[in-house]
Amino acid sequence: MQEILSLIAEKNQEYAKLPLFSFLEDKTIDPRQRLSFAPCIAHFIMSFGDLNKYVFREKQVNSKIQDIINEHTYEDDHHWPWFVTDLEKLGFNPQMNFTQVLRYLWSEQSKVSRQLSYQLSAYLLEAEPIIKIVAIEAIEATGNVLFSRTSLVASELTEITGQNYIYFGDFHFNLESGHAMGTPGGEDLLATLQLTDSQRQQAYEVVEKVFSIFTEWTHELLAYAQKQNAELEVHKEIEDSAKVYV
Repeated sequence: MQEILSLIAEKNQEYAKLPLFSFLEDKTIDPRQRLSFAPCIAHFIMSFGDLNKYVFREKQVNSKIQDIINEHTYEDDHHWPWFVTDLEKLGFNPQMNFTQVLRYLWSEQSKVSRQLSYQLSAYLLEAEPIIKIVAIEAIEATGNVLFSRTSLVASELTEITGQNYIYFGDFHFNLESGHAMGTPGGEDLLATLQLTDSQRQQAYEVVEKVFSIFTEWTHELLAYAQKQNAELEVHKEIEDSAKVYV
C-alpha cells in the first residue's frame, strides 16, 4: 500500500500546480471574484453527502477497513449545509429562481461537477473496501489542496465583510486532515496493508481516474470564475460610461 500512498502524494503535488490554485492565490484579484466559482461546484458538493452515505458506507461491516471508511463517512456526510450558508453570505442566493437553478445545475457550464459524482459512484459502488479507501485518500488529498487555498481567500474576505465563511474558511479546512484515516496511527496502519496484484492494479487505476476527473473539474471551475469576472468587468465599464454622460 505504501507505493499507492506515494503515488497519491506525487499526483497531489502535480494537482496543486494547476491554474485554478494559482488563481486562488492571486491577491491582485478581489477575493469575492476568486470564490465566484462557488455555484459551479454545487452539484458535486450537494451530492458528496450521498456518496458518503450510499457509495462509500456499507451497512454490513465485515472488515476493519470498512469500519474505518464508515467512521469517515459519518464525519463527511453533513458538510453541505455549511456550503449553502456560504453561498448566501457570498451573495449568490438572489441571482436565480428555482427553475433557473435547475437549468444551470444541468447545463454545459457545470457538466464536470455532475460527472464527478457519477464517475466516483461508477468506480466505487461495488468496489471492495481496500479500493474504496484508496479512492477516498485521493479525494481527500485533492480537497486538502482546494480548501487550503479557499481558507486563505475566505480570511481576506472576512476582513472586508466581517463575516465568517464556514465551508470555504478555516472551520472546514481545520476539520480536513487530507486523509481518510485521520485517527492517530491510522496512516501507519494503512501503509502496512498488503494488496494482491489485482488490488494493486485496481488501486493504481482508481488513483489515476480520481486525479484525472478532479483535474478536469478544476479547469471547469476556473473557466466559470473567469467568465464571471469578465462579465463583471463589462458591467463596470458600462456603468463608468454611463456616469460620463450623466
